[in-house]
Parts: sequence; structure tokens; C-alpha cells
Amino acid sequence: MIVDINVSLKEGVLDPQAKAIEQALKALGFLDVKHLRLSKKITLELECDDKEKAFLEAQKMAQELLANTVIEDYFIELEKV
Repeated sequence: MIVDINVSLKEGVLDPQAKAIEQALKALGFLDVKHLRLSKKITLELECDDKEKAFLEAQKMAQELLANTVIEDYFIELEKV
């Protein structure tokens, strides 16, 4: 089972890196950029065929290590191999 965990800052949390990229894009002439958010994607391959078990395991990983749930949200996607 392939598991993708996307982690990004919660809405309203200051993201200076995203702001710098947004301003750089505008300076390069990409004036249609209204708002930019960064996220990280963590891809895992689990030896598990049970979709519910894989989701719960990924959720536990995200909550305990992969995301700082005070300031970050995460989204889990599953794909059978």
C-alpha cells in the first residue's frame, strides 16, 4: 500500500518561506499569484493490504511524528499497489 501524507501549515499561521516565494514570483512578472502555500509530501510504502489499517497507521505516524498538529494540518491519501 502506498501512503501519501501531505503536511502544511494551518490557515493563519505565518509562513515566511511561502511569502518570500510569492513575492519572488511577483518580482519575476507572475502577477496573477494571489496566495501561495507550501506543504511537504511524505510517501510511504506499507506492507499492508487492509486500507483501514494502513490509514490508521499513517494517521498515528502523522500525529506522533510527521506533523506538528498545533500549527500543521495533514491529509492522507492511500493507493493500493
